[in-house]
Amino acid sequence: MSILKKIVLPLFILFNVSAFATVPLITFVCTGNTGRSPMAEALAKDYIAKNLLAINVQSRGVSVDRGEITPEAGTVTVLKERGIDISSHRAAQLTEEDIVRSHYLLTMTQSHKDKILAKYPQAVDKVFTLAEFATGEHTDLSDPYQLPLDAYHRVERQLDEFLPLALDKITDE
Repeated sequence: MSILKKIVLPLFILFNVSAFATVPLITFVCTGNTGRSPMAEALAKDYIAKNLLAINVQSRGVSVDRGEITPEAGTVTVLKERGIDISSHRAAQLTEEDIVRSHYLLTMTQSHKDKILAKYPQAVDKVFTLAEFATGEHTDLSDPYQLPLDAYHRVERQLDEFLPLALDKITDE
């Protein structure tokens, strides 16, 4: 039992801590962190769970309005149709700590990417639009803010196209 405590147990702990430390963190970014990026985060978590991937995800905004921190109704509705509840989500501003901790920052538009790089130029090797990272295309995800539910379903379809490609690419690295 003494050898087990002195050698095997510490190696087991070290292995588990090392394995956890290598799990990449992906941050999805939009404007206010109430619509597209929380939808991306929720759909990514669902895909990660269903495919048993070793990826952590979060979402942030580049211009969070403290007066609008709950998810947009359209985002909540679209995700609820898929059995995903994000009603407890609260918008969070992108910070320098997020830049440092994230393996990749995947933005919803080129404008979001540009805004991040203007403030955090050191992140140039890890900031991409989601479409750019997934397919090499320079396509922005549409902005459904204050539009009818169809606009949120359009974003959902865009995310359904790009997220699996991006997440599988990260897993294959």
